[in-house]
Amino acid sequence: MITKEEKQEKTQKPKQGMLDNVMRQFNNASDKIGLDPSIRKILGITNNELVVHFPVKMDNGSVEVFTGYRVQHNNALGPYKGGLRYHPTVDLDAARALAMWMTWKTSLAGLPLGGAKGGIQIDPSRYSTGELERITRRFTYALGDNIGPELDIPAPDVNTNAQTMAWILDTYMSTKSPNERSTNLHVVTGKPVGAGGSEGRDRATGYGVYLSVKFWAEHNNIDLQGRKFIVQGFGNVGYWASLFLEMEGAVLTAVQDASGSIFNPDGIVVDELSEYMAQHDHKIAGFPGADRINNDEFFALDCDICIPAALGNQITEKNAGDIKALVIAEGANGPTDVQAEKMLLDRGVAIIPDILCNSGGVIGSYFEWLQNRNGEIWQLEEVMEKLRKKLRESFTRVMKVTEDREVDMRTAAFIIAMERLEQAYRQRGIFP
Repeated sequence: MITKEEKQEKTQKPKQGMLDNVMRQFNNASDKIGLDPSIRKILGITNNELVVHFPVKMDNGSVEVFTGYRVQHNNALGPYKGGLRYHPTVDLDAARALAMWMTWKTSLAGLPLGGAKGGIQIDPSRYSTGELERITRRFTYALGDNIGPELDIPAPDVNTNAQTMAWILDTYMSTKSPNERSTNLHVVTGKPVGAGGSEGRDRATGYGVYLSVKFWAEHNNIDLQGRKFIVQGFGNVGYWASLFLEMEGAVLTAVQDASGSIFNPDGIVVDELSEYMAQHDHKIAGFPGADRINNDEFFALDCDICIPAALGNQITEKNAGDIKALVIAEGANGPTDVQAEKMLLDRGVAIIPDILCNSGGVIGSYFEWLQNRNGEIWQLEEVMEKLRKKLRESFTRVMKVTEDREVDMRTAAFIIAMERLEQAYRQRGIFP
């Protein structure tokens, strides 16, 4: 039963969404650099927003109508770029926020790309593989020429993967004339290697999270050997980040996903957990190598490194005070809300912001897009080395601005990203 005080608190403090968070971050950085008011107006709103409703026949012969979204925030630096997620929380505001974050992310990384995001409001666990294929293909057809290899390039995100991208690629190419199909391979990234994907793209985001933690530790003279870390979300990002940290000597002690939370103070072996999940519907619940704990205990666990790699707004003012980690490495997009971030920074907890920490994914996607565009194939070692170099450059720039301007890492990352966009607009001018 909700008490009168709790009801009043909810009335006085409405829950902030991701769009509110990203706008606060944007406005904070804009104020810091004195962003040109005209450019501020442009960057504060999306370029295009597409909402499509489309019917799909289910396995039992019935028809369901789905809602899909694609928001294109900005393309001043290059084609729109961003993932497609299949999740019940997908809506226009979520797509707007995620698209804006992608613009900052690609700009910070120095890529010739803009920002977009989208997806379908759906719980994919309720549908068969055949149904998901038909849903994906029909969504692609509904998007039509609003995506394209030089216009808007989707990629995997929450609950989508290489197979999803292969379906999108095949559907998109089937709408083109035979002489156009060979030039459209880079309409999506994150594809299976056999369908034009890049070696290393599967691990790029998680590898970037690991490198961000490693660079931060080196910058602060911290040895990762024996350091304890916890991970929320053990999909592609959480797994690879954990594996690379484990190889560095760090110890995974707790994991949380939609099925619950598990904890072992002596350590969880990453590949043992991954193998268990492969045999148990991709869920951590019941893993014999750790004890089950309550979800609200997860962020309060003793650890050195906390990696939220699931959804947005997971760290809030309600649980921020419980966090004991030295650093939060944002594997997910927007996992820390504005109020929680202020609380954490005031306590001296470092936060490696999402647009830096998980940018390995879009950098890896750029490498794939470039290979497809130029008809090249890079080996895994070459991809990983290029990724390390690019992330090192980004991290170094962020730390320099952090120290020179005496701001937190997120504000520094936003400043770098927005100054690059501001320069592009100043040089190009505004049409007409």
